[in-house]
Amino acid sequence: MILLVLLNVFPVGYAFLQSLQNGTPSTLPTEAPFVGIQNYLDAIVSPQFLEATRFTVIFTVVGVFGSWIVGLALALLLRTRIPGNAVFKVLLLLPWIVPVVVSSTAWNWLVATPQSPVPVILSSIGIDNANFLGDPVLAQIVVCVFKVWISFPFMMMMMSSALASVDTNVYEAAKMDGATGWQAFTGVTLPIISRTTFISWVLMTIFCVNDFPTIFLLTQGGPSTGVTGATTSLIILAYQDAFQNLQTGPATAIAFMMTTVLVIVSVILYQRIKKASIE
Repeated sequence: MILLVLLNVFPVGYAFLQSLQNGTPSTLPTEAPFVGIQNYLDAIVSPQFLEATRFTVIFTVVGVFGSWIVGLALALLLRTRIPGNAVFKVLLLLPWIVPVVVSSTAWNWLVATPQSPVPVILSSIGIDNANFLGDPVLAQIVVCVFKVWISFPFMMMMMSSALASVDTNVYEAAKMDGATGWQAFTGVTLPIISRTTFISWVLMTIFCVNDFPTIFLLTQGGPSTGVTGATTSLIILAYQDAFQNLQTGPATAIAFMMTTVLVIVSVILYQRIKKASIE
């Protein structure tokens, strides 16, 4: 209990106190002016906060469901007897295994400048001026695709473990009843793996909302849209407030609002997990 208090309760309580004050990273709690919930109110009506929230939602939805769809498809593929199945599985794990610093560097090399391989290839087929990290819309697409790319191996492992528990006799019974392949997938496979699916959604939602390095290493929250950076998520905005603007109050207020939303989403999905377990 002492260890839990020191590692969790005290830091969280200290951060919550900072969210009610208007201080800097070097200001002691006893010296910082107390502003109450003003930091929360200011954040909610801030255009930067609203824009960061919008991108965070997009980033999270694409990251969760994009990686789940790709991971599930590959998990189903790996259940078939394809040549080099074991080698193929190891190669598919590389995006998850390789450090995100290395992956982001590679993606920067691929798309960052007009001389990068991807823009050069697109230019050769008539698509010019593809400024992937300079155009706000393209930058958001690249960041979301990058998140799916580094996350699908986790989903693939989760879905593979769930599919391994599915008895093949169930599919044979469904086939005897006249079910098509799609009907067997939607009526047998998805319900059986639903518990693992909801667990993976909870974990990936937390990963996406709290994902700082994936975005920061690729775009640093840019490019600018006039209000804020096109790829500035809430965690990036909190970082900028705390360590660039030296305003720990607004930064920790944003962090606590993120935590509250994550708790609500996690509870909702956890209820789905319990329901799936009963069914």
